[in-house]
Amino acid sequence: MKLTNHRIIQFSYCLWLFFILVSCGTIRSLKQEPSLIGYNSNTPERIKVSDSNFVYKKNSLLKNKYGLWELYVEGDAFQIGLITGSLTQELLINQEKAFLSKIDDLVPSKYKQAFLRKFLAWYNRKIHLNIPLEYKVEIFGLSKYFSNNYNHIAEPYLRALYLHGAHDIGHALKDLALVGCSSFAAWGEKTEDGSLIIGRNFDFYVGDEFSKEKIIAFINPKKGHKYMSITWGGMLGVVSGMNEHGLTVTINAGKSKIPLVAKTPISILTKEILQYASTIDEAITIAKKRQVFVSESILIGSAKDKRAITIEVSPKNFGVFEVTNSTQLICSNHFQSSAYKEDKYNLKHIEESHSQYRYERMEELLDQNKKLTPKGAVDILRNKEGLNNKFIGYGNEKALNQLLAHHSIVFKPEQLMFWVSSNPYQLGEYVAYDLNTIFDNSNPDTSFFQPKLTIEKDTFQYTQAYMDYETYRELSFQVKNKILAKETIDSTTLKTLEKLNPDYWKSYYLIGKYYYEKKNYSSALNQFNIARTKEITTLQDQREIDLYLKKIKRKLNKQFIKERR
Repeated sequence: MKLTNHRIIQFSYCLWLFFILVSCGTIRSLKQEPSLIGYNSNTPERIKVSDSNFVYKKNSLLKNKYGLWELYVEGDAFQIGLITGSLTQELLINQEKAFLSKIDDLVPSKYKQAFLRKFLAWYNRKIHLNIPLEYKVEIFGLSKYFSNNYNHIAEPYLRALYLHGAHDIGHALKDLALVGCSSFAAWGEKTEDGSLIIGRNFDFYVGDEFSKEKIIAFINPKKGHKYMSITWGGMLGVVSGMNEHGLTVTINAGKSKIPLVAKTPISILTKEILQYASTIDEAITIAKKRQVFVSESILIGSAKDKRAITIEVSPKNFGVFEVTNSTQLICSNHFQSSAYKEDKYNLKHIEESHSQYRYERMEELLDQNKKLTPKGAVDILRNKEGLNNKFIGYGNEKALNQLLAHHSIVFKPEQLMFWVSSNPYQLGEYVAYDLNTIFDNSNPDTSFFQPKLTIEKDTFQYTQAYMDYETYRELSFQVKNKILAKETIDSTTLKTLEKLNPDYWKSYYLIGKYYYEKKNYSSALNQFNIARTKEITTLQDQREIDLYLKKIKRKLNKQFIKERR
């Protein structure tokens, strides 16, 4: 999910006057710290074994040879927060810097940043009322290790709360125009051994730095079930995870009306499901208890039930989708249950976004995999082509592999096995783990992964095409910034941009936009016409190009008439 500047600023301005009126009450409501009565308040003192290995009693943080951090933590909620903060403090500080510096890039104006800070305070005014005490205590412990460099935004505990709602707030602020996560499940006759397999790409992008230091967290809480999750420094919620009973959760953002107040972050709801549910019915019961503030499909896989479903939540609706007469389930970024059959936001999203396209592509690739294996699931998640194997340009959001994923993961819940992608994106090795053995581990200096089960890296990362794409990404950022600054771009740069990713519509769109701003309408017309022949990501993008074409033709016609006179 990419954050965009325009939506943030637009929303902030609309609510500015209201922020002023309520700011005092907002500040008071957010200064409440959780009660620590009954929790162990001992301060952990970690031992630094090396720059990539820290330990505290049985708790540990270790960076494996694939560049993935492995975190093991146990205790009550406060201890889990404190120990996690102590072991990961450098990662936590760097991750917050990476995230907040991205906001600085998107909103460079200090004046507008002040608006945004007030918006966040107002928007999150009730978030603490919608997070269970246990998790507020955990977050409070973690916040003890936050930097003071961003106290002008909010105090550490409040910032920690905000960051746990970042996924939710991010797609709320941009009216949920998403870069989409893709998930699927298969079981029974659809898999090689009949057992459940789940694959997912988590396409949450807030800059390259944010995705570098992934953490595989193994949590052994005093209450509830042991579980694992893929996370990052400063994040205790769950976006992808599995517990000791083989119950899995993955989240896929949906679309609904923009909410006016933050409630329970999705990552906190899924954390609660992993910690306290062992079956699909138990997961549904927990989901029904919480009020969320954005729309989300939660794909639940269950070893006990030997199948998967999606729980579809939104601020004012709730649904459960189960397949009938099928042994596979596909989930992109739209709802499928009867509860949302007439939902106008969902129907519009299906029509205008790339969610349905990716759904059909997953369906197509699963049809080609008659007996799915973990390696087969990885191949699907790595796929960069469009429908019918059409090449649609690298980085196209209609592809399952958009070359921006924070992580990708494959689960085998009945075996308590999972495979996590290593950098870059989904192209590195998928590193294997066996949850059966990890919580019995007594050696904090040893990595948990299973070397014999590693799925090999994608050789695409060594090709000229990949190197060209990475160059294209950097150059496209530069071109965008120059267009915004109304600077002149030399023709060589524009030709290079086109050459580096020639099948991607956005290359031609950017060049066309530049020429339009420079009033070179003939060149702009040519570029937008080429863009129109490519696989354009969304209906909104297509309409924008069509509008440019209409305006250009009108301007060229005026020029022609003027010259004839």
